[in-house]
Amino acid sequence: MDAEGQENHLKAYGITYWVLSKQQKVQWLLNYRGGSFLLPDGDAIRKECQIRGVSFEVLTDGQAEQILDEISSPSQNQDAVVLEKAPKIAVYSPKENQPWDDAVTMVLTYAEIPYVTIYDEEVLGDKLALYDWLHLHHEDFTGQYGRFYGAYRSVPWYIEAKEQAEELARELGYDKVSDEKLAVALKIRNYVIGGGFMFAMCSATDSFDIALAAENVDICEPMFDGDPSDANYQSKLDYGNTFAFTNFILERNPLKYEFSSIDMTVKRGNVPKESDYFSLMEFSAKWDPVPTMLTQNHTSLVKGFMGQTTAFARNEIKPTVMVLGENKINGEARYIHGIKGKGFFTFYGGHDPEDYQHRVGDPKTELELHPTSPGYRLILNNVLFPAARKKKQKT
Repeated sequence: MDAEGQENHLKAYGITYWVLSKQQKVQWLLNYRGGSFLLPDGDAIRKECQIRGVSFEVLTDGQAEQILDEISSPSQNQDAVVLEKAPKIAVYSPKENQPWDDAVTMVLTYAEIPYVTIYDEEVLGDKLALYDWLHLHHEDFTGQYGRFYGAYRSVPWYIEAKEQAEELARELGYDKVSDEKLAVALKIRNYVIGGGFMFAMCSATDSFDIALAAENVDICEPMFDGDPSDANYQSKLDYGNTFAFTNFILERNPLKYEFSSIDMTVKRGNVPKESDYFSLMEFSAKWDPVPTMLTQNHTSLVKGFMGQTTAFARNEIKPTVMVLGENKINGEARYIHGIKGKGFFTFYGGHDPEDYQHRVGDPKTELELHPTSPGYRLILNNVLFPAARKKKQKT
C-alpha cells in the first residue's frame, strides 16, 4: 500500500473487505509500506486482485514471518492488527436525489464495498443496532435545511426538499423538522454510546453536535420552523451533550451559509489553494493502534478540500478528542476522532477529497481518475476499523 507498489489503493480496501466477507482473517500491517494488508494466499484472491486492478506480491511463509518479526520489534513504530469480520455498513442519507454527491457512497461503490442506505424512519425505528458502522451523509441535524436559505430559498430543489422534510416529520409524529432531527441525533448518539462507530463529513459533523447542545433550545428562526427562536439561545446551549466541540458561537443570521464558529471556511484567507494541504499526525502503532489505523496512508501530506464545513477551530475541540490531521498554515483541524461511551466517532472536514470546491449541482468525481487518492483512503481506513480485533488497553 505504499506509493510505488500499489496501483489502486482504493480498490485494495475492497479486496480486503471481500476477503473478510469470506470468513478469512487479514492482518493490517500498520506503518509498514503505507499500511499494507497481509492476506491469505489463494487462486481466488489472486484472480480477484487481477480483475479489480489491485497490485499484490506473493510471499512465502518464511518471508511473511520475517516481516511480522521485524514489525514486532520494539525499535519499529509498526504493528500488525488482525481484521476478523467484515463490518455491516449503513449510510444515513435521504431516499430522494440530492443536488450534491457524497464522497463516502462514491468510494464505497468504487471500492466495491456493500452498504445499506437508511434514513430517519430506520433510525427512529431502532434499526441502527443492525450495523457496525454508520456514515452521516451531508446533513443538517438542526432543522435549518442546510442553511441554504440565503442563496437557494427560491430554487425548486430547496423548496421541494423543505416540503419533503416537513412531510416526513409529520408522518413520524413531530410538529417541526428540528424536533424530528433532534430525535434522530439522540438515537445516533445512543448508538455510538452503545458501541457503534460513526463517521461524518462536512456539515454532518458540526450540525450534529449543535443539535445535541441545543436539545431543549429553539435555535431556528421563523423561516425554518414557523416560530421565533428562543431569546438568548446562545447562553442556553449545553456543551456537555456534544461529542467533539465546545464553547462555539452559533451564527444568528439566517442568510449566512454557516452554522457556527466551529467551521473555518471563512477564516482561512491565508490558505491559498496551491498550498492547501493538511498533515497527518504520527502515533505509536503499538500503544495507540486506533489513531494509527485511522491515519494509514502512502503519504503524510494530503490535499485540502473545501465544504460547507471545511475544517474545525482547534480552540473549540474538546481536549478528549484527538486531532488526526491538521493544516499547519492555519492551525485548523481537518480530521478528528474520539470515544463516546463504548463507541467511536470520526469527523472529517470538507465535502470531496478530489474536488477542491465542490458546489451545488457540480458533476460527481470520477474515482477511476483518482485510484490512489490519499484523501479518500482516510475514509476507507474508518470503514475497516470496526473489523479490527480489539486489544486490551495497556494502561
